[in-house]
Amino acid sequence: MDYAVLTGIVLVAGVVLALVAQWRDWRPPLIVAIVVGIAVRVLIMYTSAIDTWQPVDFMQSFKPAGEAVVRGEDPVLASNGGWHFLPTIPYVYGILLWLGIPWEYAGRLVTVVADIVLIPLVAKLAGGPKASLRALQYALNPLAVLIASVHGQVEPVALVFGVAAFVVARGPGDPDRPGLLTDVVGRVRGGVASYGVRASIPRVIGRGGMLHRALLAGEDDRAHLRRGALAGVLMGLALCAKSWPIWLIPGFLLLLPNLRSRVAALFTTGVVPLFFLVTLPIFAGTSLSQIPKVIDTIRDIRPIVGEWGWTPWFTEGSWDLRPGLASFGTNLIYLSVVLVILIWRRADPIDMTTAILLVFMVMTPRLGAQYLLWFMPFLVARPTRFAWPAILGVSFWSAYGYIYMTQFDSDGWWLQHTYWSRASIVLLPVLALAMPWGRRIAATPGLTHRLGPKGPSAKITSPA
Repeated sequence: MDYAVLTGIVLVAGVVLALVAQWRDWRPPLIVAIVVGIAVRVLIMYTSAIDTWQPVDFMQSFKPAGEAVVRGEDPVLASNGGWHFLPTIPYVYGILLWLGIPWEYAGRLVTVVADIVLIPLVAKLAGGPKASLRALQYALNPLAVLIASVHGQVEPVALVFGVAAFVVARGPGDPDRPGLLTDVVGRVRGGVASYGVRASIPRVIGRGGMLHRALLAGEDDRAHLRRGALAGVLMGLALCAKSWPIWLIPGFLLLLPNLRSRVAALFTTGVVPLFFLVTLPIFAGTSLSQIPKVIDTIRDIRPIVGEWGWTPWFTEGSWDLRPGLASFGTNLIYLSVVLVILIWRRADPIDMTTAILLVFMVMTPRLGAQYLLWFMPFLVARPTRFAWPAILGVSFWSAYGYIYMTQFDSDGWWLQHTYWSRASIVLLPVLALAMPWGRRIAATPGLTHRLGPKGPSAKITSPA
């Protein structure tokens, strides 16, 4: 990287300003946060575009996908396996390249614009009197700047739609919401305590029971269905950018007001990716016979480990194809996510989502630095006690790779990588501590009022 010193100065200055803003409780107008975010990202995008060093995947995977669209070819197949996702973002790449914008700018313009839009969305996600402070802190987030402006990785695109889905799903009103099961568990326990297990089953799943009533149209049904459908469309677009936003689905569904709106959201979430798949013959020139091959390419994830966390200690700090480690780590992720959902089932759905994303980072066998951006908007919007140690830790680790290690030749880079990748294990306990342990149960005043302080709600209600 030719502009390593300038990039480092800008990132460090941003961190200092964000910490001072936290200390002094600055709450600038939202437009100030947006302008600051634009200035920082555009500056680093410009220096990165004119740099002699360019990220390998940015040039050898993303660029061929965009060029394939310009030629009227399938971006998944024509990129020789470099693009493993639906063609939604390559369509945008293709339009920008067709307009004559050089790739070094065009590829980053997509991610920078998305990351700028995330700034007001983080404010919306945070809600409350400190919303503008959280927006400013995300505008100055060093990892976000590195991923969007230097690497040009598409995580900001997936996040802008995913976070927007959360904002729409939550809708107006109090930004602090209980999880779906907070109220339901209280009602079920109350019924069991009063009527016994056998008598309570028909009250839950029988005709006229809780499930039956939940599927009936209620007050403001059309508004709730529209809200659910729109939130689902946004989440579907997030899945079109990358596959990982599937981890966001439980949280955004829990924010919706009722079961009918959740069904509508799930339906539209699935329809959007399906639309981009079945329209490949129209927009990408893909033949019908090639679609199964496109699906296979999207599903094919090589078991490369050794970049992050616990796996580099098995590979001596280098990349390696280890199907056994990859399979074990994947199963570990599934088990951990299920446990997190159970532990945070009565929490604010945003806190549950933060916990899911953070436990993924702790358990995953494979990771690129861009993955660490997944949890950032959620943790910045609703910070925990160890949020800033986690933010600073992953930002420093990533910046070391992007800024310092790029000063070496190939041999020097690989030597540095053996130390850098293994050092990441230090961040795993920090990320675990940053999970919202103190917000595992959301307060539900309405439920407390109905059942009383000695009822079942007394066991499941506590300050957020």
